[in-house]
Parts: sequence; C-alpha cells; structure tokens
Amino acid sequence: MHNIGVAVTGTGFMGPTHIEALRRLGIPVVGVMGSSPAKSRAFAERMGIPSAYADFDELLADPAVQAVHLTTPNRWHFETAKAALLAGKHVLCEKPLAMNSAESAALVKLAASVNLAAGVNYNYRFYPILLDARERVQRGDLGDIYSVVGSYVQDWLLYPTDYNWRLLASEGGKLRAVADIGTHWLDLVQSITGLEVESLCADLHTVHTSRQRPTGEVETFSAKVQEVAATETIPLETIPIETEDLGGVLLRFKGGARGMLWVSQLTAGRKNRLSFEIGGAEQALWFDGEKPNELWIGERNQPNGFLIKDPGLLGESARRYTAYPGGHAEGYPDSFKMCFKAFYDYIAVGDFSAPPFFPTFAEGHQEILLCEAILRSHEEQRWVRV
Repeated sequence: MHNIGVAVTGTGFMGPTHIEALRRLGIPVVGVMGSSPAKSRAFAERMGIPSAYADFDELLADPAVQAVHLTTPNRWHFETAKAALLAGKHVLCEKPLAMNSAESAALVKLAASVNLAAGVNYNYRFYPILLDARERVQRGDLGDIYSVVGSYVQDWLLYPTDYNWRLLASEGGKLRAVADIGTHWLDLVQSITGLEVESLCADLHTVHTSRQRPTGEVETFSAKVQEVAATETIPLETIPIETEDLGGVLLRFKGGARGMLWVSQLTAGRKNRLSFEIGGAEQALWFDGEKPNELWIGERNQPNGFLIKDPGLLGESARRYTAYPGGHAEGYPDSFKMCFKAFYDYIAVGDFSAPPFFPTFAEGHQEILLCEAILRSHEEQRWVRV
C-alpha cells in the first residue's frame, strides 16, 4: 500500500481532506493539480507536496502517479476519470461520479474492462458503528425491513448571501441538495439494508431563487461563518439559482419496504446532520450523524439499548475499520481514511475480479440513476420507476 503514488485534483474543501486521510494511511501524495498552474504551485508548497501539475495531461504523464483522487467540481469528473483509467491509473472519485447516467454508464463499462480499482467516495459507509449496523441487518437481527426514514440537513446555505460553486447547475448539475448530500443518505441506507429503491416521488423547492455572489473567490462553507455584506473589498452580484435548497422524496424499495428522505441546506443550527431510522419486524436502528459513535437499538419486549463504538463490541467488518479503542471517538475524517484503506487494500491484493468492499463505479452509477429519477419525478409531479 505504501509504495503507490497518488495525485489529487482539486484544492478546495475535499482536496485537503483526501490528502490528510491518505497521509494518515502512510500513502504518499506525490502531486496535486488545481484550477490553474499558479494555484497548483501555491497549494503544493503549502501542503508540502513534491509536484504541482499545470494540467491533467502532465499529471497522467508522471510515472510516480499510480492512482488519482478526483475532488474537482462535478463537471470535470467524467473526462478526468476516463482519461486516468485509460492511462492505467486507479481512480477514486468524489461523488457524483459524473453529470449524467450516460457518462457514468460509460465509466462503469470502461472500469470493467481494465485491471484497475475504480471507486466513489461514499465515505459515510465507513463509520464503525454503521458497518456494525450493516452486519446486524445482514445476520437478520432486525428481521424483515418495513421502513427506512431519515434526513440529511445543513445550514451553510441558509442566507441568500451564502454562495458556493455547487449552487450552479453548470458546475454541479440540475440537482444540488439531493445530489450533494441526499446521495450520501441514499447510498448509506441501501448499503446497510441491502434494499434497492424501486420507485419514488419527489417534491423539491428553491427558497432563494437568486443569491448574492462575491466577485472574488469563496472557499466552500466559508460564507456560513457570517452573512457576507457588500463592501468595497467584497463586491457582490445577483445571480439566478435553479438548483433546489430543500425537498422530500417518498421511496418504495424492492420487496415492499417504504421510506422517506428529507434534505435541506437551509436548516439553521444543523451543521451536517445525517440521520436515519430503520424499522424491522424484530428490531429498529436509529443513527444521528452528529453523534457518530452511537447506535440506538429499539426493542418491543425488552429495554432499548445504545451501542457505543468499541471494537470489542463491534462485528468483524466494523472492527477491521476501527482505529481506536472504546471511549476514543472516531468521526468524519476517519471515514475518509477507512474508505481509502478499503480501496488501497484491494489494490494491494491485486485480484481485480474479486468483489470490492469500497463503493464502486457501478454503485456511483446507480446513485445517478436515482438522481435522474428524483428530478424527473419533481418536474412531472408523479411517481417514477428507477
């Protein structure tokens, strides 16, 4: 694992997050590429990275690079993932995998034709407590699943003066709240339960149909610290917004289970709260992402319980991705580390015909199919089959 060189594209919020997780695993980050040569050089110097690439062709030509992490805006994912695979590089892509299902289907087909690892960073799967929840469902503790409900809510875009590139359909696609955070919830609950969404009905809403965009650059999430006011140093311009701020999705799963998802980036006080409740014939499970080391276990005929993260109490797969003993919290940065561990452990084994434990391009493609169905349902105001 430690002998593989990694290059990272993107210098925003996700780029440094990937780099920090890779370094904690002892995997060398040999180069970085930003949106301009100057940005690449400045970022590489700040992060202590050996190479700063002027463009993606230069990155792919570097023999020190065996794997590429893509953390750029969504519209670049398809062409860079495709080029990297064709150049013989392993690829770990931020979600969404591509801008539409035609692109993601092409990437799935390409990934299946090469002996390379191709993954999507659905990192929430790798909270130890959630890996344990998956084992509980798989061994039948909950019985048949009746319902899966929950939400993913944030507040970083609460004000009309909050701005980020993700607001623009040209950069991230027509869906925003659903595609940015809702897909994490959808991937997670399907991974835990083994259920597949069969049909859905969506109602989405854009509260701020226009926003104030600073003419200078804004880092992801920085605007939420305080409302940005127009000044001589930060002039603002009004831009129209087409992507949704919030919305709900009714879900029907294959096998008969029902579900509901609520997403919002305008819920004051909720910084990054992913939560779900899975109701089964024998037990229920509830998780609150703002308390990521706890799992509530609901019972009908005996006291309910809380499982607190402790490798001595977790199932086998959860223990494999737990770094610290009980009483030592693990959270968001650790989920990246463990997702990447699954990815690079797979590469180290070298059997690319084996089923991987990390989220694959095929699973990333399924999430895009879900997003397209959600958008179609909203636009046509009806139930849609996935």
